[in-house]
Amino acid sequence: PPLSLSKLAAFMKGKEEKLAVIVGTITDDVRLFEVPKLRVCALRFTKDARARITKAGGECLTFDMLALERPTGKNCVLLRGPKSHREAVKHFGPAPGVPGSTTKPYVRSKGRKFERARGRRKSRGFKV
Repeated sequence: PPLSLSKLAAFMKGKEEKLAVIVGTITDDVRLFEVPKLRVCALRFTKDARARITKAGGECLTFDMLALERPTGKNCVLLRGPKSHREAVKHFGPAPGVPGSTTKPYVRSKGRKFERARGRRKSRGFKV
């Protein structure tokens, strides 16, 4: 999952000499006013996030650059984005169709014929 610059800065507080490693995307966060000097390795960086990190005197690395620089992985901090933001989590909870449920159903398609029949919507006769 993606990780914002503000979360990255919070996780790396007190670990400025270490290198942050994220298997995901680093995104910009406008709520963070001052970006600290960070060395970050990630799969992807958004354009604005990369610009803000380099402007602060930091460095954006790719995984092949990391392998050459630190083959043992010493002084690296492994980080990850929030697990609760995965697509699969949207399908967890009380069954879809149960009153008060916001659980996303597993549906083949989002067309006219799928999950739109009687018993599913108020406008089609009745809603369970």
